[in-house]
Amino acid sequence: MARTLRIATFNLENLDDRPDREPSLAARLRVLQPRLRRLAADVLCLQEVNAQPSHRHGPRRLDALDALLRGTPYETHARVATTDAAGKGPLDVHNLVILSRLPIRASRQLHHDLVPPPSYRPVTADPPAEAASALTWDRPLLHAEIDVGGGRSLHLLNLHLRAPRAAFIPGQKAGAGAWKSVPGWAEGFFLAAVKRAGQALEARLLVDRLFDAEPRALIAVCGDFNAGSREMPTRLLRADTRDIGDERLATRALAPVEGMVAEARRYSVLHRGHKEMLDHLLVSPALLPWCRRVVIDNEGLGDEAAPAAELGPESFHAPIVAEFVLPEDDD
Repeated sequence: MARTLRIATFNLENLDDRPDREPSLAARLRVLQPRLRRLAADVLCLQEVNAQPSHRHGPRRLDALDALLRGTPYETHARVATTDAAGKGPLDVHNLVILSRLPIRASRQLHHDLVPPPSYRPVTADPPAEAASALTWDRPLLHAEIDVGGGRSLHLLNLHLRAPRAAFIPGQKAGAGAWKSVPGWAEGFFLAAVKRAGQALEARLLVDRLFDAEPRALIAVCGDFNAGSREMPTRLLRADTRDIGDERLATRALAPVEGMVAEARRYSVLHRGHKEMLDHLLVSPALLPWCRRVVIDNEGLGDEAAPAAELGPESFHAPIVAEFVLPEDDD
């Protein structure tokens, strides 16, 4: 007898509970909770979950997330989330969270565990940089091993790659979102691309380690890639044989399930009127044949470049859910 597995990914867009933030958390819950229920996910990957302080010197907690999940089926799901470097509690902003109705056998976060930070000396810094410094990724990736029955494990990677916005260059910013010079902005944009590609590389190296241990591993890599299907980070993660040039490596390629969605509905973000597929769910060759249905819930999606006065309680990212039908016993 077959069993159904629904995997979903959703960037919640700075889920928080700050009194100075509009729209309020209460307003956001009214629209986000029905959206989560519609996903009916067995495994749910969330991005941009902000943490709240417990008290002045205590660790942060995911109180806003707890409020979002309260009264939904996800409230009782197993949960893993990214933490600070010391492992004492969640990061202040942009945590990754995995919720699973199925048992989570193991989990870990990776942040320069497989790829050391490259050294770089800015050329447009003002005053000039005296030496190179480490160029670190903005946040870790989250890996969970989930028991999907039949003696099988699903390896799930939750990602939020760096946005394509110029990284800070000392002495080159004129204010929030404003730069003093084109060279300063260009170098910052270059550094952002390096960070984003580096995060993708670390995830890809983890994927290959999983294939080394189990050639027919069930792997899903999902989240906000901040990159389209033909941009470098997505291509790096996919490892398509058309890029690599050797069909013998096809067993290590990852396929985007979004290809099962009609092209007119194949977008997860609207930016200045342009439809873009920036969120993805990639799966291994052993998992792909079991995918039966994919939905990108982008009905009524707002434009992320709208003026601040038009920002509402919704996320500017559409959730993606893929349904798989797994055979009862391992082949």
